Amino acid sequence: MDLSLTEDQQTITELFASFFAKECDGEFVREAEPLGHHDELWAKLIEMGMVSMGVPADAGGGGLGLLDLALVAEVYGSSIAPVPFVEAVVAARLLAAVGSSGSELLASVVDGSTATIALRPAVDRSARLVPAAAVADIVIALDGDELVAVSQGASNRPTAVKNLGSGPVANVDLTLSARQVLAVGNEAQQLYATALLEWKALTASALVGLGREALRIGLQYVMERHQFGVPIGSFQSVQHRFADDATALDAAGLLARKAAWSVDEGEPDAVALVSQGFIFASEGAQRTAGDSLHFHGGYGFMLEYDIQLYYRRAKAWSIIWDDPRRELARVADALYGPVGAA
Repeated sequence: MDLSLTEDQQTITELFASFFAKECDGEFVREAEPLGHHDELWAKLIEMGMVSMGVPADAGGGGLGLLDLALVAEVYGSSIAPVPFVEAVVAARLLAAVGSSGSELLASVVDGSTATIALRPAVDRSARLVPAAAVADIVIALDGDELVAVSQGASNRPTAVKNLGSGPVANVDLTLSARQVLAVGNEAQQLYATALLEWKALTASALVGLGREALRIGLQYVMERHQFGVPIGSFQSVQHRFADDATALDAAGLLARKAAWSVDEGEPDAVALVSQGFIFASEGAQRTAGDSLHFHGGYGFMLEYDIQLYYRRAKAWSIIWDDPRRELARVADALYGPVGAA
């Protein structure tokens, strides 16, 4: 396994890094709150093919694998851009995977419709806390033994639920909009499980990118802020903390990439690796953003400072999936089998 970037991967990451650096600074992110979505930025990314690039070429997409998308997710995470990149990419790949039943919806997504996926099965025909649902045209959910897609218009989109990360999270009533069954039974379960696996893999990479940018912001600040006539970055306690954060993020980045690669290759330990990568990236991003905010002192909590944006999203992106303790249990189940199975 060689995780060094190919020439094509380097080109893709540089392209999106340049785009986000030009189009999406901290002030831009603040202006998109509290909904956490910017229509014009999203339209530009659609035009660049950001969503369709993960769709197989024979379905009208760019044919990139999950590892390629994970590299883009790192860049996306570093910018905390107010757009639903991960959810839209995963939903598009899912629509391609279901075949003819999702072909029309996939065509609309490639043309610019926004799709998202519910991260937990529906209960009583309601999908709870769905990321990007407040701005999505299509919401995909597992409802009983059916994998369904509901279409939403601007007039019937649900209202966003207030949340720490200022994201367009919403509850979706699956009975109020046009409903299409994509798959049923075991096929529906398997397709949904694969989509969740891809969501966790890409979110892990996005959290790595977020953590690295939080580290950069913190390092810049501690070299500018002076106490006792010297930069506080010269204090060993500060240096040691950031050194630990940098090491953890490097490790998280490698693990997240390996996890994405393992899904592409169909490795038997892919499920465990993805969960491990998600946990490690979540912990690393939260710890780094927390340390950086801490070293900002009281300024870290002020809305004018970018670090609070990263601190809030580091937590929100992690917990929108589930309680991290339950993810640890899933790792154990994937490695050693469910408790009591022996």
